[in-house]
Amino acid sequence: MLTGPAGCAKVQGMLTVAHRGGNSVAGLTAALAAGVDLVEADVQLYRGALEVRHSRTVGPRLLWDRNGGLTRRGEVPELVRILDVAAGDRRLLLDLKGRSSGVAERVAATLRERAPGVPVAVCTKQWAMLDAFAAEPHVRRIFSAATAAQLGRLRARMREAPVDGVSIRLRLLTPAVVDELRRSTDLVLAWSVDSGAELAGARRLGVTGVISKSLPLLREVIRRRAEDQARP
Repeated sequence: MLTGPAGCAKVQGMLTVAHRGGNSVAGLTAALAAGVDLVEADVQLYRGALEVRHSRTVGPRLLWDRNGGLTRRGEVPELVRILDVAAGDRRLLLDLKGRSSGVAERVAATLRERAPGVPVAVCTKQWAMLDAFAAEPHVRRIFSAATAAQLGRLRARMREAPVDGVSIRLRLLTPAVVDELRRSTDLVLAWSVDSGAELAGARRLGVTGVISKSLPLLREVIRRRAEDQARP
């Protein structure tokens, strides 16, 4: 059994996270309606604005993403818009991008102003950013690792003290590593899990949740979880 982010209801079985689902109003609405446990939104600080996007800047007005191609900056929502649409829903997972601690400080301030006390999860590969939320009991701080070296540092850190949760690139994980991580946290997320084969692999590894861009796959996980819970 897993606890949800910062006091959310407990979840029995595999946790579901909509990868980049919160990067648009339509995506956020669809993911929440699908019943996923968390909706990830990528947050970047650009010229004073907290933009919700995974795409990269290629000029003052254009952004580029290898999956979506070019988009106009004006089409990108800001964090306040996503928070307003979420309307207090506690299923947001904010993935902080960039290297400047300024993004974390701004996000923490925005949450205090626009969603005070609402449980939320925050993750980042720049772990120092998580310090900005240390005094916020309703924020679950998740340490992300994308490389073998980063995972090694995270494992060493977790041998010293437990953490709220981790988010790890799927190919870096083994059953032994997952078992070790789970001794220091009840939340071990694997990304990105976008196919049936990857989902089966994640289950064999023993992770407690999957991050996926495929809503149909996440719906299937939710359906199977409900069936398992209904069994006597």
